[in-house]
Amino acid sequence: MDVSERSRSAGQGHKPGRSKKVAARRDFEALRERRMRAAAMFDRGKRQVDVVRELGVSAQTASRWYQAWADGGRRALAGTGRAGRPPKLSDEQVAEVADALRKGPKDNGFSTDMWTLARVADVIEHLTGVRYSITQTWTILRERLGWSSQRPARRAVERDEEAIEQWARTEWPRIKKAPGAGEP
Repeated sequence: MDVSERSRSAGQGHKPGRSKKVAARRDFEALRERRMRAAAMFDRGKRQVDVVRELGVSAQTASRWYQAWADGGRRALAGTGRAGRPPKLSDEQVAEVADALRKGPKDNGFSTDMWTLARVADVIEHLTGVRYSITQTWTILRERLGWSSQRPARRAVERDEEAIEQWARTEWPRIKKAPGAGEP
């Protein structure tokens, strides 16, 4: 990827007091298409400056593309189609993990019916032989499986709605009016 493509696809820097912005995913096909347009222009005898003007790239990028085109033709500008390291788990392995997770923690040998990231990481390792950290496990659940964190909505079996209502009517106003009750 060239410098101008990288700068357009990068997210904004982290600013204190604000949540970190996540960089948008790059459209590799659009980037490839732009390089192919440049290759077609070079095939027609256009100059690097024409590529800069028409495609809106830097002079350095046009120069790099021209050198690649001159050395290897259109194929040299095709690109790989993806960035970064290939994933350790194939789509089939991720599907196998998802099936195991849907069965529940007890069916996967755990004593309680609650998933934790550590347990999910154990299941992934057991099924695939690949050990992931807690952070990587969360990334797999969120990005590859589309899952989100859930918290069980449990209420105590012994919950007494009448007693809670009575307390809210009598005790809470008394506590609220006490001196210093409004202060932290």
